[in-house]
Amino acid sequence: MPQLLIFIHIISVIVWIGGMFFAYFCLRPAAVEVLEPPKRLPLWLATFKLFFRYAAIAVTLILTSGFVMFLQAGFKTAPMSWHIMLTLGLIMSFVFAYVVFVLYPKLHTHCEASAWPAAGATLAKIRQLVAVNLALSVLTIAAAVLGR
Repeated sequence: MPQLLIFIHIISVIVWIGGMFFAYFCLRPAAVEVLEPPKRLPLWLATFKLFFRYAAIAVTLILTSGFVMFLQAGFKTAPMSWHIMLTLGLIMSFVFAYVVFVLYPKLHTHCEASAWPAAGATLAKIRQLVAVNLALSVLTIAAAVLGR
């Protein structure tokens, strides 16, 4: 059972963090290079619609598997690195929830209204929060690997 939980945890991390990395470092620069805002912003809207479904499943699995492993080990006896991972993971989850439930609907509304400057500003906020989550993910992975 512990190996299955770790497998689920790591696969889910790969989906979430890998998706953010791809979007931030690959899709965004390519979209800026070849698409004007009236085409680029709806592309992001459609991409997020798909990605957020997978990411929501991944975040749920990460939190669930992490909490189960914590309960098995005991919160008091779990290594400090686990506490760091939990704290950073919860922060990242809240950032993700804010993007999905607050900023994404705004982006959708602005794109539907063809309000490209407002949509662009909202996308910039999402991009900043993705950068925050990517930085936090590096710290979380460092805690996981170096904290052993």
